[in-house]
Amino acid sequence: MTIRVIIVDDQAMVRAGFAALLSAQSDIDVVGEAPDGRKGVEVSRTVHPDVVLMDVRMPEMDGLAAARELLSPPVGVIHLPKVLMLTTFDVDDYVYEALRAGASGFLLKDAPPADLIAAVRIVAAGEALLAPSVTRRLIADFAQRRPAPRTDRSQRLRGLTPRETEVLELIARGLSNLEIAGRLVVAEQTVKTHIGRVLSKLGLRDRAQAVIFAYESGLVTPGDAPA
Repeated sequence: MTIRVIIVDDQAMVRAGFAALLSAQSDIDVVGEAPDGRKGVEVSRTVHPDVVLMDVRMPEMDGLAAARELLSPPVGVIHLPKVLMLTTFDVDDYVYEALRAGASGFLLKDAPPADLIAAVRIVAAGEALLAPSVTRRLIADFAQRRPAPRTDRSQRLRGLTPRETEVLELIARGLSNLEIAGRLVVAEQTVKTHIGRVLSKLGLRDRAQAVIFAYESGLVTPGDAPA
């Protein structure tokens, strides 16, 4: 199956470079591009891509606003692409909000070409591009700025089993599936099953949103050491 991609970035050279790289892959087809978020939303709703590569900072409409438009569309719009944010900074102020809006992760613009190709495939497959090391940096950046736990989030935690709650906590601390399996002394496939149930019960799209939910619910707080 071919992955349909559009590239939204205000720099023509960046769009051209990414398009050339991705189009050279047998399983990826670049079906459109746009110089700003507003045009990106228009192109996406016209060509229905699987993945949108979205720059964070652009004129007219930035990547955050565009991601919100794409992932929370008006009534009648049923196409929901995966959104992969592109940033020039290791942890950008906009990234946290983009993940809350439903973006599937973020990638540095200066990442190696192989990482970009892999990122598109990972996101297209429905996974979140939020490696444990990135999770830890993101946590350090946003958790210290968050307000008091949100009551609605805390109440939704009650629907999880004790083991599912434990898995969610470990995800939020930046542990990989393999590390969680080792901590709980279970098979990695069992961890994946628990994660799937956590996401389903909480109505979350992916691992990225699970991390944010854990902090916003008060399940995990900055500076806590793993149990």
